[in-house]
Amino acid sequence: MKVKINPSRAVGRISAPPSKSMAHRLLICAALAQGESVVRGVSDCDDVRATIDCLTALGARFEYENGNVRVHGTDIMTAAPREALSCRESGSTFRFLTPLAWLSGKNVIMTGAPSLLARPMSVYSKLAKEKDLVFSQDKTSVVLRGPLRSGKYIIAGDISSQFVSGLLFSLPLLDGDSEIELTPPVVSRPYIDMTVASLAEFGVSVKFEGDHKIKIAGGQKYMPRVTEVEGDYSGASFFSALNTLGGEVEIDGLRRGSLQGDSVCGDYLKMLDLGIPTVHIGDCPDLGPVLFAAAAAKHGGIFTGTARLKIKESDRAEAMAAELRKFGTAVKVKGDSVVVYPASLHAPKEELCGHNDHRIVMALSVLCTKTGGVINGAEAVAKSFPDFFAKLASLGIEIKTYEA
Repeated sequence: MKVKINPSRAVGRISAPPSKSMAHRLLICAALAQGESVVRGVSDCDDVRATIDCLTALGARFEYENGNVRVHGTDIMTAAPREALSCRESGSTFRFLTPLAWLSGKNVIMTGAPSLLARPMSVYSKLAKEKDLVFSQDKTSVVLRGPLRSGKYIIAGDISSQFVSGLLFSLPLLDGDSEIELTPPVVSRPYIDMTVASLAEFGVSVKFEGDHKIKIAGGQKYMPRVTEVEGDYSGASFFSALNTLGGEVEIDGLRRGSLQGDSVCGDYLKMLDLGIPTVHIGDCPDLGPVLFAAAAAKHGGIFTGTARLKIKESDRAEAMAAELRKFGTAVKVKGDSVVVYPASLHAPKEELCGHNDHRIVMALSVLCTKTGGVINGAEAVAKSFPDFFAKLASLGIEIKTYEA
């Protein structure tokens, strides 16, 4: 799908989309609670649907209606799925559910898009060798077999917090106590905190001791709950950026004091509005594309902690650099930093490429409201924000969509 966006100013009020990150976590906890839970405000995006489908294959039951999900939990310790767990393109789904698939001691097959299976999984393959687990991967699938056992787990803290979260969902269910030691530096700590908070909401307690050690008592049970997904700062960031470009957009539904690492977006956008700041995004890498776009529209910026952008749905630093050059902006990508140089933006003389990455498409859309432009591959927004263009149009942005 292509979208053509004409230069236009965003004015109005919208509700923030529900947090995809929290939806994954709450739905997993609900599926592990034997009984009935209700999770309200769940996005109907591709990634969340992947998690629901995989949990269904593991034995949970879901009833989805108007954003509310009734969840009938399962005994994950005896799960024996008859079909492969299709993670599609969702890295969260794959990494969160792998340790759960190890619990039963039975063969579990997980599949995903080639782009997903090409992303780093070394943490789990290394654990499998250390803990006598099966993690057999090829280009189309991964075969898993446990059983996972309690004990000490040493995890690299600088690859992805999702591996840590995956173990946190599973280890409390085992008979013995466990410990996770994170080797520094630890990236994306806020996402681990979100997992800890989700567990606590469903009656499961894990505790940090210092910055690098997590203690997990065994023999715990998830308890059914009625809960609600909070608004997503990451999804809202694209509309906040419209204000940096001269818009007047009010955003409802964002929780003050949220644990979401992306809640710093407003502060970072203000910094970009005032000058050429140095901004560290190691704890909020999903903000990279929109902050690069805002920097290009303002005075430029220097961004550190960018190395992990290489292992997202696309190589986000290089993808944004390639597309921003079409607007006349120079970008320098190094190992763990990105420099966006000040420039006078102009309308792209060629189509922009979405790189099959939802956040790239949405970041480019923000810039196109200033200059105009056509984005090819715009359907990628369905991964996290299916109604993104509808919300953009509701603010007065002139958009035309058509098939590529």
